[in-house]
Amino acid sequence: MERTLVLLKPDAVQRGLVGAITHRFERKGLKIVALKLMQITRKLAQRHYAPHKGKDFYEPLLEFVTAGPTVAIVLEGNDAVRVARTMMGDTFGPEAIPGTIRGDYGMSKRYNLIHGSDSPATAAKEIELFFSPNEVCHYDRPRDAWTYARAGGELI
Repeated sequence: MERTLVLLKPDAVQRGLVGAITHRFERKGLKIVALKLMQITRKLAQRHYAPHKGKDFYEPLLEFVTAGPTVAIVLEGNDAVRVARTMMGDTFGPEAIPGTIRGDYGMSKRYNLIHGSDSPATAAKEIELFFSPNEVCHYDRPRDAWTYARAGGELI
């Protein structure tokens, strides 16, 4: 199973959207294997957003993600990175289509509610930034037998 990191940014927390957003991922069939409320430090934000250093939005982004609590989540599921990002919608809420998280809840081009890893390789690195190995749970859910079909041992 693939894992991805999702961050519910300070605007999602302050607007009381944590439950609504996590519920959507669970309803889809993704499994929460780690979850915590945290205050992101500037140092952690700099490490996490290092690929954007030097861009015009870098400093405002650091200020934003360190301004209030964030919920960090590790989701697990078949093709979890792509599925989660599709559910999030376009980066900017006003441009995201209805039915996506940003399309349903986002109005700002600066405050975009949520972060999701962009590839399985990035997800592995990001998960290590936010969670120690003992904070990520391994467990089976009987309902997964009804979430995924199998063909020749492969989940489809």
